[in-house]
Amino acid sequence: MSLPSGSPEREGSSGATPELECPSSPPGMDPDPPSTGSPVLSPDSSSHDTLLSAPAASPADSENLSPEELELLAKLEEQNRLLEADSKSMRSMSGSRRNSGSSLVSSSSASSNLSHLEEDTWILWGRIVNEWEEWRRKKDKLLKELIRKGIPHHFRAIVWQLLGNATDMPVKNQYSELLKMSSPCEKLIRRDIARTYPEHEFFKGQDSLGQEVLFNVMKAYSLVDREVGYCQGSAFIVGLLLMQMPEEEAFCVFVRLMQEYRLRELFKPSMAELGLCIYQFEYLLQEQLPELNVHFRSQSFHTSMYASSWFLTLFLTFLPLPVATRIFDIFMYEGLEIIFRVGLAILQYNQTDLIQLDMEGMSQHFQKVIPHQFDSCPDKLILRAYQVKYNPKRMKKLEKEYTAIKNKEMEEQIEIKRLRTENRLLKQRIETLEKESAALADRLIQGQVTRAQEAEENYVIKRELAVVRQQCSTASESLEKAQDTIKELKQQKYTEQFVSNLQTQLEESRLREAELLGALKEMQDKVLDLEKRSTCLPDENNMAALQEEVKQMKLRELETLRSFREMQDTVTELNQRWQHHMSRGSSTGGGGGHWKESPKKNAMNELQDKLMTVRLREAQAQAELREVKLKALQLESQNQIHSKLIGRNDQERSALQDRLQMLANQNKALQAQLNEMKRKQAESDCKSKEEVMAVRLREADSMAAMAELRQKIADLEIQTG
Repeated sequence: MSLPSGSPEREGSSGATPELECPSSPPGMDPDPPSTGSPVLSPDSSSHDTLLSAPAASPADSENLSPEELELLAKLEEQNRLLEADSKSMRSMSGSRRNSGSSLVSSSSASSNLSHLEEDTWILWGRIVNEWEEWRRKKDKLLKELIRKGIPHHFRAIVWQLLGNATDMPVKNQYSELLKMSSPCEKLIRRDIARTYPEHEFFKGQDSLGQEVLFNVMKAYSLVDREVGYCQGSAFIVGLLLMQMPEEEAFCVFVRLMQEYRLRELFKPSMAELGLCIYQFEYLLQEQLPELNVHFRSQSFHTSMYASSWFLTLFLTFLPLPVATRIFDIFMYEGLEIIFRVGLAILQYNQTDLIQLDMEGMSQHFQKVIPHQFDSCPDKLILRAYQVKYNPKRMKKLEKEYTAIKNKEMEEQIEIKRLRTENRLLKQRIETLEKESAALADRLIQGQVTRAQEAEENYVIKRELAVVRQQCSTASESLEKAQDTIKELKQQKYTEQFVSNLQTQLEESRLREAELLGALKEMQDKVLDLEKRSTCLPDENNMAALQEEVKQMKLRELETLRSFREMQDTVTELNQRWQHHMSRGSSTGGGGGHWKESPKKNAMNELQDKLMTVRLREAQAQAELREVKLKALQLESQNQIHSKLIGRNDQERSALQDRLQMLANQNKALQAQLNEMKRKQAESDCKSKEEVMAVRLREADSMAAMAELRQKIADLEIQTG
C-alpha cells in the first residue's frame, strides 16, 4: 500500500482551548486523504485502548454494511451510551457520602458492559482483518475512524502489516542471508542498543532477547540500504515493531516505513526532510499560536530543540508508550500529518504555562510535565489533535517554498565557491605582479645607488682636477718667472751664489718631477680601475663607443709619454753638456796657464755657463708644464667618461621607470578586463537563473494542474464506484 505524500498548508490561527474531559469516543475527523509522514516510537503495553467503541457509521458507509454489521455497530453505540451514563453517575456520586446499593449495581453493570464491548471489538476487528481489501475499498472512512480510536493490542501486528502492505515482501526471504553478512555499522548499533527502551522488560539487560533481535533487524537494514545505514532514533521504531511481531515481520514493516512513509529521507545523512518538517511546523506554530511563537523567539527557544525528536522518533521517546502507540496507529494509516497535529495540540494545551517560563523552565516543562499529561486518557490528546487546523494543500505549497529556498542557498554556495576561486587566482596574480614590481623597484634603487656612487667619484675627480689646474697655473707662473729671470740674466752679470741657487732649484725640480711621476702613476691606476668598473656596468649600447674612447685615450697617453721621454732625453742631454762643461771648467781652472787668461774671456765663459744653466732650467720647466697639461688632459678624459656613464645610468633608470609604468598600466587594464568579465558573467548568471526559475515555475504549475486533474479523476472514480 502506497500512501500519497502531502505537503502541509497553514490556515487561520486558533488559541488555546479549555481543558476537555476524556471523551469516550472522538467524533469523525478530517475526511481528506492521509499524507505520508515520519514514524513515532512508543510501543503500547496496555490493552485498555481495545475497549474504545466504534464511531457511528456515516450514511454512505451504512449502505455498504450487512445487517449483521449494522446490528453490531448499533450494539457498540448502545454500550457507549451506557458507559457514558455510568461514568457520569459515578462522578456525580464521588463527592457524596452515600453508599447505596444502586452504585454497586451500576458498577457491576459497567463491568458487564465492558466485557461485552471487548468481545464485540474483537469480533469487529477480526472481521476487518479477514475482509481487509473490501474494507479498504468500500469502508475506508469507517476504518479510519476505528484506527483513530485505537487498534486492539492483539490485532496490531497484523493490522500494521496490512496498513504498510508488508505482508508479502521479497526482502523477507533475504533476511536470514543478511544476518550472516557483516555490516560497517555494527559497532554503532551495539553502542546504541542499550539506550533503546532501557526500562522495558523486553530490552532490559545486556544480551537479552530484545536487544539481540533489535540488533539483527538494524544490521539487516543497514545492509539493505547502505546510503542510510544506521541512524540514531530508528532503533526506537524497530523496538516498537518488535514488541508487536517477530523480527522478520518487523524487518519488512520497517523497510516499508522507510520506503513509503518518508522515513528514509528523514534518516539520510543530510536530514533534508527533517529540515522541511521543522520549517512546516514553524509556519503552523506562527499561524495558529502566534503569542507562543513570539515567546519562543524572544527566549531563543528554537523549534528544532524540542520538535526534532518528535519527527525522528514519532513521539516514542517523548510520550509514554501507550500514548505514543496510539499515535503510531494513526501514523501507519495517515502518515506524518498526525505528528504535526499532535505536536500543535501539545503546544496549544500548554501555551499558558509555557508563556510564563524562561528557556530553562520551558526545557524542564517539556521533559518532566508534558509527557505525563495524557497518561490516563490518550483520547483527549487525539481529540485535540484533530481540532488543529491542517491544510494539506498549504503544506504542499510550503514544501515547494522550502525546496526553492534550499535550491537558492545551494546556488549561492556554488556562486560563493566560484567567487572564492576567482579571488584566489586574482590574489596569486597580484602577488606575481607585486614580486615583479618589487624586482623592478630593486633594480631602480640599485641604479640610483650606482649613480650616486659615480657622482661622488666624479666629484672627487673634479676636486683633484681643480688641484692639478692650480698646480699647472703655479708651474706657468714659475715658468714666466724663470723666463723673466733669463731675461734679467742676459742683461746682468752672474755670480757663483746665483749658480748655486740654480743648482738647488734644479734639484728641487727633479724632486717635483719624481713626485709628478708618482701622481701620474696613481692617476693611471685610477684610470685602469675606472675602466674595469665601466666594463662591469650593464651598458651594451655604448660599449663600442667607450672602447673607442679608451683607445683614443691610450693613444694620447702614449703620445704624451713619448713627448715626455723626448723631454727627458733633452734634459739628460743638457745635463751631460752641463757636466761636460763643468768638468772642462774645472780642468781649465786646475791648469796654471789658463787662469791667467784675459778677464774678458773669463766673463764670457761665465756667461755661457749661466746661459746653459738657464736653458737647462727652461727645458726642465717646459717638461713640467707638458706633464701638468698631460695630467689635466687625463683628468678631463676621465671626467668625460664618468659623465657619459652617469648619462647612460640615467637612461637605464628612465627605461626601468617606463617599464614599471607600462606594467602598472597593463595591470590596470587586466583588472578592468577582469571586472568587465565578472559583470558579464553576473549578467549571464542572472539571466540563466531567471530562465531556470521560469522553467521551474512552469513545471510547478503543470505539476499542480496534473495533481488537480488526478484528484478530479479519483473523485469521479469514487462517485462512479
